[in-house]
Amino acid sequence: MKRIVILGTGGTIAGQSRSAGDNVGYAAAQIAVADLVTAIPALSGFALEAEQVAQIDSKDMDFAVWRRLAQRTAHHLARDDVAGVVITHGTDTLEETAWFLQRVLAPDKAVVLTAAMRPATALAADGPQNLLDAVHLAAQPGARGVMACVAGVVHAGCDVRKVHPYRVDAFDSGDAGPLGYMEEGSLRRLRDWPHGVPLGLARVLREDWPRVDIVMNCAGADGALVDALRALGARGIVAAGTGNGTLGAPLEDALLRAQAAGVAVLRTSRTARGRLIDSGDAALPSAGAMTPVQARVELMLRLL
Repeated sequence: MKRIVILGTGGTIAGQSRSAGDNVGYAAAQIAVADLVTAIPALSGFALEAEQVAQIDSKDMDFAVWRRLAQRTAHHLARDDVAGVVITHGTDTLEETAWFLQRVLAPDKAVVLTAAMRPATALAADGPQNLLDAVHLAAQPGARGVMACVAGVVHAGCDVRKVHPYRVDAFDSGDAGPLGYMEEGSLRRLRDWPHGVPLGLARVLREDWPRVDIVMNCAGADGALVDALRALGARGIVAAGTGNGTLGAPLEDALLRAQAAGVAVLRTSRTARGRLIDSGDAALPSAGAMTPVQARVELMLRLL
């Protein structure tokens, strides 16, 4: 039996609260990943290996953890005795990590991110089932690419996004729809495995990552933030436009000035679904179906 390596980064899945009825007032990243694994008897039938890569609330995710996570994931994927990797993660920035890992590694084995909306001490904790499903998914024959598995739903890493602040089924795949569903340890797959051309680790192991920020179009938006970001040395700006990526004139003018000065700009929509449809004469490039946070990660990778 090949191994499944479980890499822990913290998050709510490793969180603790003072009361079993408290699903909000808890401390994330309190329980070691090895302890999460041993607390699930159904995992005893797998050959597992646990490693703590980080222990943070995912709202505090940073580039140093991403670099370390990419390195350790690539290391274990290269082992002949490893079938796949599972990553326990917080929900807040899971979609950014998933995009990052898929673009950098595009692995030919399964890399499954899983998480929880309730702490491990909750009366009805969702983490144990999510972790069990993720291990089953990583062990599926032929599974490949970066995926997220939460609440029984499997999302491709390039599509997943958090769409609810509280419910246990807090994730969605936008217009693409889920990759499949985990049903009693088996995957009912609806689409192809995630695929792509890996950028490779060399690009991201540098520490001088470019500053890329997000600005939003809204009623009364002007170009002051864009000008301030240029002064701070931003090398890229993602514009979260209204509707079909539309921007108010003052904000668009500032972004055009920034682009002319050498700042990379990508235009997205602040809406939750769909993709930008351009007429062909847009002055600022479109990020297509990427969400603003996905586009930010993408732009950083391009600038690296």
